[in-house]
Amino acid sequence: MVPARAATLCLTGISRYLEPLLRRILQGFEMNAPTEMSHEEVLRVKLEVLRREHRDLDEAISALSERTRPDQLTLRRLKKQKLALKDQITRIEDELTPDIIA
Repeated sequence: MVPARAATLCLTGISRYLEPLLRRILQGFEMNAPTEMSHEEVLRVKLEVLRREHRDLDEAISALSERTRPDQLTLRRLKKQKLALKDQITRIEDELTPDIIA
């Protein structure tokens, strides 16, 4: 079962919560580190955040589906958000994976 806080975050849009948090983390890292993060490192951090967000949405969808009478509109919206996240994850993974011509 998903905690109420996690379900609320999913319903209100996790990305609005995580993106400012990611920016603060990256700013703090840049202030404390002698060198800046490379583009690849930034992509890897963003990829991890997106994967976590995708998992949270999956848990929220499961919790909502287990209800006796789930809200179908909310379910559709959450599934659409989850699919959009999956597309972003795939794009970043493709960018991080080098093209190998066989």
